[in-house]
Amino acid sequence: MKREAYAAARTVSPAVHDYFARHLQQASGGPHLAPLPPAEAIEAIIDASFWASLRREEGFVPRISLAYLAPEHIPGAHDALRFERPLALAPGALTRIAPAVERPGVHLGVWLENGELYVWGTTRDIPRYCFVLEVAAPGLLVIKHHSGDESGKFVNVAVLEGDEIRLIDESASSEPDCPAMVTSLLGFNSPSSWVQSVNVLVQLAVSMRAHGRGGALLVVRSDDEAWHESILPPMTYAVTPPFTKLAELTAPGIESDPAECARTIDWIAGLTAVDGATLMNDRYELLGFGAKIARRRGSEPVDQVMVTEPVQGMRPALVHPGELGGTRHLSAAQFVHDQRNAIALVASMDGRFTVFEWSSCYDQVHAHRVEMLLR
Repeated sequence: MKREAYAAARTVSPAVHDYFARHLQQASGGPHLAPLPPAEAIEAIIDASFWASLRREEGFVPRISLAYLAPEHIPGAHDALRFERPLALAPGALTRIAPAVERPGVHLGVWLENGELYVWGTTRDIPRYCFVLEVAAPGLLVIKHHSGDESGKFVNVAVLEGDEIRLIDESASSEPDCPAMVTSLLGFNSPSSWVQSVNVLVQLAVSMRAHGRGGALLVVRSDDEAWHESILPPMTYAVTPPFTKLAELTAPGIESDPAECARTIDWIAGLTAVDGATLMNDRYELLGFGAKIARRRGSEPVDQVMVTEPVQGMRPALVHPGELGGTRHLSAAQFVHDQRNAIALVASMDGRFTVFEWSSCYDQVHAHRVEMLLR
């Protein structure tokens, strides 16, 4: 019996095709560029992946990543693992192969030949602007591509969840007061920032979101002690002297082991699962965790913040900070309102993620919703 078509696949495929066509044309002449997938191939890959995401293999949810390329498009051909008999691009076949390719960085290679799409094998190495579709959860698909820099960062293009389609807004990085962290996540304008200090905050955000307990990270200026006015004493888990491991690993001019950096980031991000906020300065020295945020004496309570999300069709909106998630969001907004040199990263238990900064353009707290970029 022919399965029902996933309607969102047909709806989004022309926009996704146009995105990749535009960026590949702009990058023409550069090294290791990926092939442009036809809109029909994009639709078929999305459709098969969506139905595969709803299946189970021995009780496990499939978590796979598919990349549109042929083996000869891989920068290092020896990194391609080729099947003797290619697999049909079908939900059943994708579900069965999923346990072998669920580790991060492993992609199933998909190619079109003689009018048929098939899975030819796996690869860990893909060229720039290669169309990648990740099955993140049942009914949740993320379309992305490799940024082309040495960090290995991927840039999200669209997120599909059931019948909801969210296309990332490329122009969001040019919005007033767009923080470096959001610009880096978008992958536009400042690719070098990803491999510099802002990368630490991005990785912390990803790790905070991954533990699933929710949490808040406050980043304050190392040359400003005013933040003490916004924290109830004593801090439950103050760290004395400050923990400097991450600062040492990420210091300018230091070539550190990426695995050690990742372990340290996960270590610190894990602290945000404890009730209260984790505090760190802009040199990435850990000051403590379990901190209770209080309104600074003489300060007005925050009753509205400007909210933006880098998704096409979304417009800035003024909302009460409590509408963003609850106590963590309300206290983080108050902290940034009172300590305008600080930023606050807040993860919700449901996966939402918000970056709070003071906006001189809006003259109020600006809440950047970025979970679409962290998928």
